[in-house]
Amino acid sequence: MLAYLFWHRPAAGADAGRYEQALEHFHRSLAHQPPSGFRGSGAFRIHELPWFGGGEGYEDWYLVDDWASLGVLEEAAVSRGHATAHGAAAAHVGAGTAAVYRLLEGSPGLAGATQAVWIESAPRNESPGLAELLGDGMNPARDSLWRRCLVLGPASEYCLLATERPAGAAETRLPAGWSARSLARETIYSA
Repeated sequence: MLAYLFWHRPAAGADAGRYEQALEHFHRSLAHQPPSGFRGSGAFRIHELPWFGGGEGYEDWYLVDDWASLGVLEEAAVSRGHATAHGAAAAHVGAGTAAVYRLLEGSPGLAGATQAVWIESAPRNESPGLAELLGDGMNPARDSLWRRCLVLGPASEYCLLATERPAGAAETRLPAGWSARSLARETIYSA
């Protein structure tokens, strides 16, 4: 399973309430008429967006079966049935960046994860087998571990979605040069 993630902020002067309504409407549109290979989505309010130098913003997750399904989602999002909802949300976006992540282990559900733990390394500081350690202590029925496989802007190597930070992502267990940052998320929409 893959997840297309889109981090964004509203444009200067955009009303936050209307922005969130437009986001929710677009996600509901996809849930109502899901494209082939689409497995759900979520929009979350984030109080700190490290990819934009801090400050509040939003994080959208779009779950798909595979790369072909990602292409179908791309086409469907701006086509008949979703174009109006997508256009309304996109009209208010200021800054944005994105990445694609692959599910390594756990449940792909988005609703219960109240925090995202972003794990990254210093450049050229690979650690074979790290993914196997990161999942230690996570609840695989509820939590999930993702690894970046395509980057379209700044993004961390791994993401753990959980209700609490698992032991495997503790700073004391990470190899030298690696760091982890927990970011709380508030659900705007998830299905």
